[in-house]
Amino acid sequence: MKINVHESGSRGTADLGWLYSRHTFSFADYHNPQRMGFGKLRVINDDIVHPSKGFGTHPHENMEIISIPLRGSLRHKDSIGNEHTIEAGEVQIMSAGTGIQHSEYNNSDSDDVNFLQIWVLPKKLGIEPRYDQKKFNADQRQNRFQLVVSPDEGNESITINQDAYFSLVDLDGSNSINYQMHEQNHGVYLFVISGSVTLGNTVLEQRDGAEISGTENITIAANVSAQVLLIEVPLN
Repeated sequence: MKINVHESGSRGTADLGWLYSRHTFSFADYHNPQRMGFGKLRVINDDIVHPSKGFGTHPHENMEIISIPLRGSLRHKDSIGNEHTIEAGEVQIMSAGTGIQHSEYNNSDSDDVNFLQIWVLPKKLGIEPRYDQKKFNADQRQNRFQLVVSPDEGNESITINQDAYFSLVDLDGSNSINYQMHEQNHGVYLFVISGSVTLGNTVLEQRDGAEISGTENITIAANVSAQVLLIEVPLN
């Protein structure tokens, strides 16, 4: 098993006043030739947006864009008629396809919103743009993997236009869990949302990430109570 660790503090930084963001991979003004993505995974941005502020209407095409609020809520509006609020506990996906315009604003006028913005390269280009969001029961990821994004709506997940699988797990301290790859020749990006875990002989703290390849099984042990996101993607 090959593990390439990205410590939290090594991520790129953007501070626009209304937005504070940490970039796992090269994005906008942050360019690191050693961090251009992991297989089909292109972006993981850890965004904090101040009250009533946000991203004005802007376009995307041929990209799978997943948003996972960790704290607070977002107000979404797009050019294909969707206008929704997404909050912590929900997962949102846009298949930009042939082209979509959207805006995302902090829905609160008093509290920050913190969310993960994740981009995955699509399997098929030029599809009809699509939007979906879903609330997931946190009890169903206690010490077990909860599949939230998949190519086939497995386990009531939401669909992505790629052979990719997103799983969340909330681990109690001292518990361990084994992850089995869905497909061969895939890799997993493990992102520690909170807490601390051990992967092999490697300790990962809050907001650390790790590229994992060359294995079909991954054992994750919690050092303290932890929430972990696993993103399984094709490597080529």
